[in-house]
Amino acid sequence: MRQTVLAVALAGLIILPACKSGSKGAPPPLPPAPVAPATPPPAPEPPPSREVAPVENECDRMRKLATDEIERMGLLSEVHFDLDSADIREADRPILTKNAEALKKFDFLRVTIEGHADERGTIEYNLALGDKRAKAALDYLVSLGVPADRLKTVSYGKEVPLCQQSSEDCWARNRRDHFAVTGKVRQ
Repeated sequence: MRQTVLAVALAGLIILPACKSGSKGAPPPLPPAPVAPATPPPAPEPPPSREVAPVENECDRMRKLATDEIERMGLLSEVHFDLDSADIREADRPILTKNAEALKKFDFLRVTIEGHADERGTIEYNLALGDKRAKAALDYLVSLGVPADRLKTVSYGKEVPLCQQSSEDCWARNRRDHFAVTGKVRQ
């Protein structure tokens, strides 16, 4: 009997640890499967389409402007003259070239070239000098390809000064041709 008890005790010692390690070695329970949402989230909104307005070319935009608006833009620059002279100065030739390019680009503009003089000299002398200055600029622009029928001249002599002071600096500013946009060619 002793041997039986001893055999049962030995068997118990061997079986019990084996049972406990068997329960430890069992795989843990699986986590619950993820539940799919009832409806998928909405896709992100596409960026708003940028409808590009038709590009209006510069000539079409200028055609729509009033002549006084074009004049205020400063499209055409003034040129200046030496005392008692109607000769185009070398320094002013690039300015006239730039004016000619603008007038050829905007071929619908009509321009009046206004000749001016300083306060010295008689009214008659300064009117004649202003006229010569305006005609010199007109001839130069025509030589660069601007049609003469879009240009006209007027002389203001000393009657419309920019500067009222009696100084060489002021007189130099008044000896000028101003290019006034005065109309548009009908097309």
